[in-house]
Amino acid sequence: MQPLSRRRLLVGAGASLIAAPFVSMLSGSARADTSKTAKRLAIFFSPNGTVHKHWRPTGSGKSFDFASGSILEPLQSLKQKLVICDGIDFKNASNHEGGMAAMLTGGGDASSPSKGMSVDQYIAQAIGADSRFASLELGVQTSAWGGNVQTRMSYGGAGQFVPPDDNPTNTFSRLFGDVTAEPSDLDRVQKRRQSVLDLVRGELGDLKKRVGGIEAKKLDAHLDALRQVEKGVQGPGSCTPSATPDGLDPYGPDAFPALAKQQMDLLVTAFSCGMTNVGSIQMSHTVGPPVFSWLGLSEGHHSLSHMDDSNTQGVADFVTAVRWFAEQFAYFLSALDNLPEPTGDGTLLDNTLVVWAKELGDSRLHECVNVPFILAGGGGRFELGRYLKFDSEPHTKLLVSICQAMGLDNQTFGDPSNGTGPLEGLA
Repeated sequence: MQPLSRRRLLVGAGASLIAAPFVSMLSGSARADTSKTAKRLAIFFSPNGTVHKHWRPTGSGKSFDFASGSILEPLQSLKQKLVICDGIDFKNASNHEGGMAAMLTGGGDASSPSKGMSVDQYIAQAIGADSRFASLELGVQTSAWGGNVQTRMSYGGAGQFVPPDDNPTNTFSRLFGDVTAEPSDLDRVQKRRQSVLDLVRGELGDLKKRVGGIEAKKLDAHLDALRQVEKGVQGPGSCTPSATPDGLDPYGPDAFPALAKQQMDLLVTAFSCGMTNVGSIQMSHTVGPPVFSWLGLSEGHHSLSHMDDSNTQGVADFVTAVRWFAEQFAYFLSALDNLPEPTGDGTLLDNTLVVWAKELGDSRLHECVNVPFILAGGGGRFELGRYLKFDSEPHTKLLVSICQAMGLDNQTFGDPSNGTGPLEGLA
């Protein structure tokens, strides 16, 4: 039998995506402690702050729950995979624009160690070199107002916007550029990919004879996954989609829910196929104007976010809208949790750090105080199933914790004067 070469195993883009988890077996190289380091990072953003009394869980620590009708109630079935973070402040930032600019950058500028980058781009720079895409930025109606501090959350450097793509059709083309809606083209592409699958299946079968028992079990699981691909499994997790997403108007008022689902599905697919290890879903933007007509609401989201407590119906409508974002976050987490990690170690969610970020605390006050954050998954870095109440801790420490969960060792992020080290009590 001829020696199994890295070149043959990685022949073609499809083969590289399928076989990548096992390349390290050929060289004998050891991975870092994956039980304490996440393999992927996903940022999920929804705008316009919150109303804390409708957001906060009851209880604390490991003994907490989501009240009936509360914003976070849709996350009930996933609560043991979450860390709810309360009492985190943005230092030296306020209002919509200041919060949006600082949320992922920590207020850093060109002179700071992170060079004004957002945490997703900083991490992508460190871990994304071997991925097809260092990072993927996907949006839902983020750019009708153009690119400015209100509509952008990712930065490649000080003042350097990294714009999200608001069109799922464009996203699909980037991921699967050789697939069109024409059946003849699909047949051609699928036949080519089938030949790649046949090659990889044969190579992995040979590899199985040369590795130890644990690795052989992982290969068995991966071969099972290949068989599912061969059966034409579609949706999140499939690397051979049958058609492009529906041609929705990216800025159609009623298209928001369908666009959100398509973008989330595409990011899950990109993760599951190994196309990228860093991605983001940006739902609208600060001062976001979407009208949640599909929920029976008639007033824009930003307007609802400023309803005073005396306006009972207005606050209730805002809670309804933010609960919808919680439902989308739950959908995204569940999609990741329903797919196995390619190496056989848990699920995609178990090995992905997902961060639900916001740019404001109480939206009525325009303050970046008590800004809510929720973490999920994380590769074992954090003890999950907790509601943590911090005492005005700077969010730059949370950004450091996120970096360290991804295997980086920086002790500051953003403006270093806001604090050093990770967020105590999180790990």
